[in-house]
Amino acid sequence: MKPELLPNHQKNVELTLASFVVTRNAYKAIIPKFTQKWYKEHNQIVHINQSYSSSGAQTRAVIDGLPADIVHLAMALDTKKIEQNGLIASGWESRLPNNSIVSKSVVALVTRKDNPRKINDWPDLANHGVQIITAHPKTSGVARWSFLALWNAGMKSEKNEAKITDYIAKVYSNATILSRDARDATETFLKQGQGDALINYEHEVILAQQKGLHLNYVIPDVNVSIDNPITIVDKNVDRHGNREVVEAFIQQLFTPEAQAEFAKVGFRPVVDIKGFKKSIVKYPPVKNLNQVSDFGGWNKVQTKFFANGAIFDQIQNQINH
Repeated sequence: MKPELLPNHQKNVELTLASFVVTRNAYKAIIPKFTQKWYKEHNQIVHINQSYSSSGAQTRAVIDGLPADIVHLAMALDTKKIEQNGLIASGWESRLPNNSIVSKSVVALVTRKDNPRKINDWPDLANHGVQIITAHPKTSGVARWSFLALWNAGMKSEKNEAKITDYIAKVYSNATILSRDARDATETFLKQGQGDALINYEHEVILAQQKGLHLNYVIPDVNVSIDNPITIVDKNVDRHGNREVVEAFIQQLFTPEAQAEFAKVGFRPVVDIKGFKKSIVKYPPVKNLNQVSDFGGWNKVQTKFFANGAIFDQIQNQINH
């Protein structure tokens, strides 16, 4: 049911947010505070429709017609696909604070109780007989980030790309299952009890802990910053005529108060949240943290590693033969 018009006949406003699943609980806390603030300042009711799914599924949905005004996705590669379909104006990265990165995480290695296989760092994943659960880089954002983390780890000890590829092939030869996405990988490891180690987002691990599961995990000191961008879907916003409130909502997400809500559900904050740290997860520092820009950006990463016939396919062929 549509909200009734306010007494002064100023129209109420609607907007639609499309985001990846694990942000849901953060938005559950953030959205009511924003709508209350907007009503107080503008005497206008804002209704925020919400859609949550995997980042790849959201990308396809928006391209296919989901009328999202805002997309908060797991990786810029997905955002760029929407841009390439003419829905987002070019240069979106520079329109918002922090290059439009509103949440971030790192890669975690989850092991069994007491870590019987002694898996403490990236090289341990290549050990003979270790069984690994991870997602498939062709279908999962976390798997692409995880692949980059493995490649980054290989670069720290080896400059020869052929040898780095051989190391990663050993890791993936230990992967008993390549799940469709991060959530499926987590359920395979935790609920089905398969594998000695799970490669996943730190925030997925924290979410599982908040549901009462006690997990043994490490955050490797050589890692990648998993950067989740947010932006306006310009074509939809222009059609809906709601840019003022859309821009205000996104700006709110970069405030310490909103960032504290993301931090509570497992994301590393992108601004200083001093004063909002009560009940927030303690995040271990990462000594050697690379960005996707260190690999040339997502276009180069996609072409080099994940396009048809690129390095990941070569590794799969090597394993299968």
